[in-house]
Amino acid sequence: MTRPHPGTDGRLPPSLAMGTADVAFHLAAGGRPLPVVFAFGFEGRAPTLDSVRARVAERVHRVPTSRYRIARDRRRFRRVDRIEADRHVHEAWLPEDTDGSATGRLMLSRPLATDDRPAWDVWLVHGPAGRHTLVYRTDHAYQDGVGAAWTARALLGDDPGGGPVPRPAARPTARGLADALAEVAAAFRAPTAKPAFDGVSTGRVDVCHTRTPLARLRAVARAHGGTVTDVYLAALSHAVRTWYLKDTGLVHPPLPVSIPMSVRAPGEEFAPGNRMVTARLLLPCDEESPRRALARIVAATGRLRESRRRDAMRLLLAAAPRALGARVGTRLVHGAVVAGPVSSVDFGPALIHQGVAARHAAVFTSVASGIRCVTTLTSQHDTACLSVVHDVALATADELPDLWLAAQALPRSVPVVRNTHFAAAVPTSGMYGDSRSLT
Repeated sequence: MTRPHPGTDGRLPPSLAMGTADVAFHLAAGGRPLPVVFAFGFEGRAPTLDSVRARVAERVHRVPTSRYRIARDRRRFRRVDRIEADRHVHEAWLPEDTDGSATGRLMLSRPLATDDRPAWDVWLVHGPAGRHTLVYRTDHAYQDGVGAAWTARALLGDDPGGGPVPRPAARPTARGLADALAEVAAAFRAPTAKPAFDGVSTGRVDVCHTRTPLARLRAVARAHGGTVTDVYLAALSHAVRTWYLKDTGLVHPPLPVSIPMSVRAPGEEFAPGNRMVTARLLLPCDEESPRRALARIVAATGRLRESRRRDAMRLLLAAAPRALGARVGTRLVHGAVVAGPVSSVDFGPALIHQGVAARHAAVFTSVASGIRCVTTLTSQHDTACLSVVHDVALATADELPDLWLAAQALPRSVPVVRNTHFAAAVPTSGMYGDSRSLT
């Protein structure tokens, strides 16, 4: 059945049923809001709180995704006819937050509204002198990262147009359907070993980021027949390998992760709900050579695209009863099955607010359902930002962003080093052993 596209014809239904993925997030978080945070970093003089509230008040009634709240007991979205911007737009001061981690912790720990208001808010966060952050925040049971990108631009941008590319539906191949069915079956088997990420979760999280020029990732992708996402995943694979090796002296086995894939079609840009599916992928953390790790990632993601796994999973979940589909969806992204989601969101042109362009952007969410680490690569204009949200039980996971950057500068192989200081195990010569590495 085709889901409605509220707002495309000027009418907003009084209520909408939550979709399969929405219910899956609701179950995974135990019925509590699971924050999705979209943060935009600016330099220069900060706007006033009143001016941000005025912008939101001007836009909010024209943005369908801002007009619904979650009726959790009924598993429906209900329209709210009066939005008071003052209750949704807030201000905070974090003058010591030089890297964005304190802003991230605040946004993930601050409760979202659970009353009669829609579960979203906007924050103006004053950082160190000359820096500030604008944040759009919502509940993952209500909106995915791509939907949040569209809404954030519509509420805050001088030009509300532009955003991630919609994904028209396509007919899946037979291989895609077979792979999707096999993935669902595997999710209900015995847990998969993920030694670096298995263990007890505390429920408390930390956030860390690092940034790199987007041109750097694109150059490596072009040189090796892949995409920016492929380079991101290959570098993440090598970062986990180095991190685990340094801690244990052992090589980590291939790491199962969940790749979120948008199925937000043209006309659904501002539709409430999650328009996404997932696919399981093995990161080759056992691979000593970054070049071969990238080749394995390119082959795996190529199979996903060629088989149209995105459309196969979309079709399977749409065909299943909502309760069953939500149970399957929750299992596909459970800590017993995967180490965690590894997302990639391309925001497109920089967000411009009151004439000032954001220097960088980051979207991230918290952990749930036995997951202890979530990573996201957010691209905006010419900058890519890696965000790592991890359970505090993974005490050294804040090393992963720097290791991810270093993985883009590693030679073809790194020797196994046992019981030595980490710095001795991180050479710094060219990433793939040739002049094409990072230019």
